Amino acid sequence: MATRTMFTPRSVFRASRCVLRPQPFRPSQATRNLSCSACRRQSESEDRKWTTPLAKQLADAISITGPVPLASYMRMCMTGDIGGYYTGLIEQGRDQFGTKGDFVTSPEISQIFGELVGIWFVTEWMSQGKPEKGVELIELGPGRGTLMDDILRTIQNFKEFASSIDAIYMVEASPTLREAQKNLLCGPDAPMTESKIGHHSISKYGNIPIIWTGVVKAIPEGPDKMPLMVAHEFFDALPIHAFQSAKKAAPPTPPRTPTSNPQDSPTQPDPSVVEATPLPAFEWRELVVSPTAPDATHATLNTPTSEQKDMVPEFQLTLSPAPTKHALYVPESSQRYRALKSVPGSVIEVCPDASMFAGDLAARIGGTAEAPRKRSAGAALILDYGTEDTIPINSLRGIRRHRRVNPFTEPGLVDLSADVDFAALAEAVTKASDDVEVHGPVEQAAFLGQMGIKERAEMLSKRAGLPKERAEDIEKSWRRLVDRGPGGMGKVYKVMAILPENDGQRRPVGFGGDV
Repeated sequence: MATRTMFTPRSVFRASRCVLRPQPFRPSQATRNLSCSACRRQSESEDRKWTTPLAKQLADAISITGPVPLASYMRMCMTGDIGGYYTGLIEQGRDQFGTKGDFVTSPEISQIFGELVGIWFVTEWMSQGKPEKGVELIELGPGRGTLMDDILRTIQNFKEFASSIDAIYMVEASPTLREAQKNLLCGPDAPMTESKIGHHSISKYGNIPIIWTGVVKAIPEGPDKMPLMVAHEFFDALPIHAFQSAKKAAPPTPPRTPTSNPQDSPTQPDPSVVEATPLPAFEWRELVVSPTAPDATHATLNTPTSEQKDMVPEFQLTLSPAPTKHALYVPESSQRYRALKSVPGSVIEVCPDASMFAGDLAARIGGTAEAPRKRSAGAALILDYGTEDTIPINSLRGIRRHRRVNPFTEPGLVDLSADVDFAALAEAVTKASDDVEVHGPVEQAAFLGQMGIKERAEMLSKRAGLPKERAEDIEKSWRRLVDRGPGGMGKVYKVMAILPENDGQRRPVGFGGDV
């Protein structure tokens, strides 16, 4: 049994997260000559010394196109071709995970976490009739492969279930992480070959095929498939859009000329009729990213006190002067957002990618109106940190070397994440398929408690010959996963399940049900 690290998970930084204070949008005085303005901004970008190549690429792009959506900034920072956090950092020889990286996740803290996820899959397989074949394990955002390794090791104790698994799919965008996963799950000497949808190797657990793909939609579907899917700290890393409600600008008054005649108007107001004052109209404006001024300071940027010991941010949020194309439709996608539109100053964070992925998981289990399944089958387990029923605001955070930093510094070297909107995920799931149901979210402490984390920890601690120090590590690790305090993971992390629709007749284990 390997010893797991005890450093800081990303969720712990929620209490001291970066507060997104949009700076007032200050259009260039040279708006009458946009080409000259763009040239000047590009010249400033080229002369300025940036912290990373990605920072310069972002600044150069903004100098031409203008401020970019927060989602675009996050996407480039995390998976950009030039120095993205997951696609470029490891190439420099540094791992993001563990004691030498930026953060740790639950599977890295205790092996029990992955074991219980594996047990949960077994119970769902049993509850859905124990199919002898067609089972597929799918993980979104597998990290170093630790969670899947613990799952596969655990299910070897359930021979019938293990023999029903046809394939394992790993949805991974980073070539280097893909290689690390292959080494852990298949062995360093196992060959990896290209396949139609990505790459292929053979697991060291039961010789099960493992297929890596960059997109979940590439995974083939079929009427006899039973997909068992897990997404742990996957949704929090997806790019978000941020919007703020504002009053619409008053329409311009038609100009009056010396020759204009009020009698020319086809309809004249009746002076005896008292008209009600029209209610102000509101619209969504997008919070967009632009470079800070070269001479900016923490004082001019209103940087939070906790971040003023770090370098001055190179980028900042500004409020768009008018609705962007995203502001016209993204916040209109749900009544939850529309209800806040008429509240001036309301800020919301929306993640369209999260809704897309959640809908895909639901469709694989229950089918869709366009592609129905004869029989719904499978399950999805989402474990992440976020809000249960409120819309996230100001939740974007940057983490580097186990401490919070401003998310607009050193692009590509800082991990970016934001709270998951579990209510939005549930809404996307039920919209995508009529034949699925959602359970949760429940607190991670409740889920792991019902799954037997305490009993499993006691069993491991009582193993013969186990050093006292190791027994103490096991105790600290499992308690940290269920600790509901400000430094623990039991409350802030939530767990949600997507299952075939059954009129609520069965609750899954971990959500109040039994095997």
